[in-house]
Amino acid sequence: MPASSSSDISILDQLSAYGHKKLVYCNDPDTGLKAIIAIHDTTLGPALGGTRMWSYATEAEALQDALRLSRGMTYKAAITGLNLGGGKGVIIGDSRKDKTETLMRSYGRFIKNLNGEFITAEEMGTNTRDMEFIRMETNHVTGVPESIGGAGNPAPFTAQGVYLGIKASVKEVFGTDMLAGRTIVVQGIGNVGEHLVALLRKENAEVLISDINQEQLTYVARKYKAKTIEADKIFGIDADVYAPCAMGATVNSKTIEKMKFAIIAGSANNQLKDEVADSELLLKKGILFAPDYLINAGGLISCYSELTGFGKKRTVQLTENIYDATRNVIKLSKTDHIPTNIAANRIAEKRIEDVKKIKSSY
Repeated sequence: MPASSSSDISILDQLSAYGHKKLVYCNDPDTGLKAIIAIHDTTLGPALGGTRMWSYATEAEALQDALRLSRGMTYKAAITGLNLGGGKGVIIGDSRKDKTETLMRSYGRFIKNLNGEFITAEEMGTNTRDMEFIRMETNHVTGVPESIGGAGNPAPFTAQGVYLGIKASVKEVFGTDMLAGRTIVVQGIGNVGEHLVALLRKENAEVLISDINQEQLTYVARKYKAKTIEADKIFGIDADVYAPCAMGATVNSKTIEKMKFAIIAGSANNQLKDEVADSELLLKKGILFAPDYLINAGGLISCYSELTGFGKKRTVQLTENIYDATRNVIKLSKTDHIPTNIAANRIAEKRIEDVKKIKSSY
């Protein structure tokens, strides 16, 4: 369902359209908390998803983000073989100004009342310290600091998965997955983006970076010897790979028309503004799209390892599977002549349906 139509559709109709199980609105005037928790599907296990804190223009925009992101988490867990469902939390507010210990702890109490149906982790606008505050109120949280028994920041694993997704895509397009000499544009150099830049530069890729935070942009450019680029110049660049690592919807009819990239592969969620129309445009233009929820699954894998008691060695092994999973999606896309995101959806949906059959047998 296109995001632009959401304001004209009732909340219950939106839940039905996306196939959601539950939606929880959280409001605490004492702490200023205004949040939405969306639980999409729990066939494979409890819904796990990060909590994003963002200055949404409207509540409708926040709801749309929660619905799309939680659905993506279901598919992300399914396609990577994890026994988890999909959920997402969004807190309405400026994380730099509005976030407090009491706000995060209040949010933790709302999660506690869901009795394990939803487990959260850090996302855009939240960090391991916030997860520690949530942990004071509920055990249904991952990504807490290693000093208190958690797996710590999942961003390095997210970046590793994206890096492997890029390599798998480069292998398909250029015949080798070596990145030396390839030009890659990284849009958004926050926690995940910076780790990705480090991995790309280690392999001697030419990296162009863009970010709204000028201080961070200058820092990363100097540290990794990357080149900076203005945001409005990105889509006119003749580069091999575009890696969006900030907000979603940067891949749309207007930007696709300008693109000269061979590949789109980044960590941002919901990169396609319109999942159907934009994926078809990319297919027609011959731009290979690595499905975002597949290649950015490293962070989810890290959280899953924390829940199950796996060590970092097992987390690394599971994350490395993203390379072959990406290759399998590309293969199905070519065989059935369908966009890669549709191919990924089919693989994820098949696993959910197969497990559903098993669960219904006893």
